[in-house]
Amino acid sequence: MTKRTLNNTARALAALVPVVLLATSPVVAGDDTKPSASADDKLKRGKYLVTVAGCNDCHTPFAMGPNGPEPDMTRMLSGHPESVKLPPVPALPAGPWNAVTAETNTAFSGPWGVSYTANLTPDPETGLGKWTERMFIDTIRTGRHQGRGREILPPMPYPMYKHFTDEDMQSIFAYLQSIPSIRNKVPDPIIAGTEQSVVSRAADE
Repeated sequence: MTKRTLNNTARALAALVPVVLLATSPVVAGDDTKPSASADDKLKRGKYLVTVAGCNDCHTPFAMGPNGPEPDMTRMLSGHPESVKLPPVPALPAGPWNAVTAETNTAFSGPWGVSYTANLTPDPETGLGKWTERMFIDTIRTGRHQGRGREILPPMPYPMYKHFTDEDMQSIFAYLQSIPSIRNKVPDPIIAGTEQSVVSRAADE
């Protein structure tokens, strides 16, 4: 074998080495396996979803600000303030209007009864501190408290929220568990027909 032939053979073998290594190495890029999101990414995703889903619009009490009523973020997601005692629901005149809202935007009364927005902070006694991720997901999926209790009343839009993926809801729950804990005991809801606290109509009096 000539020296030129040996050189050509060596170059050919050298060119094959990267191909062999690539064929025998585990595939990392370009496959269908997605790395699990980091804890930080999960919290960021949860905060984003809570923000765009409008959770603060009802679960954070409104206060009068320079631009009018706006969520008081010092009480972020703490629900209807226990210090706000509401008077009897006013009667509405006959017509298409059938619901009223408290000025804090955390209490609502209509044909369903009276509902108060829940404390979503991780306080163990008055919020979600003792909830599990499974309880949270089941609540949104079924529209029942902790997935097995009383029905969740309007205006909570769980019929829309139940379409979140499990991954989305896990991120939301993780974020809610990370926010400042606020002790605030929200009143129990009043189911229509159980107390005379629902909206009444002047025409029926």
